[in-house]
Amino acid sequence: MTLKKSNKYIYIQGKQITDVDTGTRFYDFQGFRLPSVTTVLAKTKNQEYLTAWKNKVGHEKAESIKNLSSKWGTAMHKFLESHIQGVGYDDLTTIGREAKPMADKIIQMGLTPVSEYHGSEVMLHYPGLYAGSTDLVCVHNGLETIVDFKQANRPKKEEWIEDYYIQIAAYAMAHDAYYGSSIEQGVIMVCTPDLYYQEFKVQGAELKKWKHKFLKRLDHYHELIHDEKERARVDPDKLLKEFEEDGQSKELETLAIKVRNGEIPPNEVFEHFENDEFLRFFKNKYRKEIHGMSPDYLRKIGYKKPTKKER
Repeated sequence: MTLKKSNKYIYIQGKQITDVDTGTRFYDFQGFRLPSVTTVLAKTKNQEYLTAWKNKVGHEKAESIKNLSSKWGTAMHKFLESHIQGVGYDDLTTIGREAKPMADKIIQMGLTPVSEYHGSEVMLHYPGLYAGSTDLVCVHNGLETIVDFKQANRPKKEEWIEDYYIQIAAYAMAHDAYYGSSIEQGVIMVCTPDLYYQEFKVQGAELKKWKHKFLKRLDHYHELIHDEKERARVDPDKLLKEFEEDGQSKELETLAIKVRNGEIPPNEVFEHFENDEFLRFFKNKYRKEIHGMSPDYLRKIGYKKPTKKER
């Protein structure tokens, strides 16, 4: 059964470019060359675990395992893309016959909650900063979702897949920035050659945390490349600071609402008001609508009733 297509978003296509000398992937969007999300993560990744694994199994065997995994992953993605788009497709090669059951497992276990999809194999970009391709943008259990399909040689532990979370958060941030969406969830669907299926989901504050981690990695990437031609038109360091400030503002707002509604014990309220930044935020937000607070209480927190001119 094919998925229902939604035309809510009209996606634009960039051009994928791979540097023949380094294998580094870039995207060209409207004449601007942007680093791919995978390039940013690869350049800023801690390589200690990978190096230790290569030394343990031998570099030649490690390369062979990597190449086979890549072929399985490519074939599996092709089956999934064809299924989602309702296009007939088969691959009778050895790799194809091995990859098809993995794709079928993801279709059976992972795609059932998808009510409709906006795009498959979608190129996304954050203007002036970065770009990438995500496997699926859809409505999953009623939430607008970015989905990435992953082939793995063995089951994954959550602590091993930090870059998966960062990658999907970067795609969500790019989608929101360009299309004005509000992606609520990321879902990573993983299947092994022996058909062990895993699913990792991220939403809300957790998704925001991974966006923050990506911005830090992006800032690190631009420190590493030292090439003005490749530097972003948007300063990632500035964006990172704005992201952190926005997060702090949300925290202050949440706390201010709880104080205003009397949800916090008075002794704790006074401690919060010793923070000048919170006091300024609170007075600015509620200067014309302070309710349920006695004059003595308002004096203690340093609040002054606005004059007629201020109203």
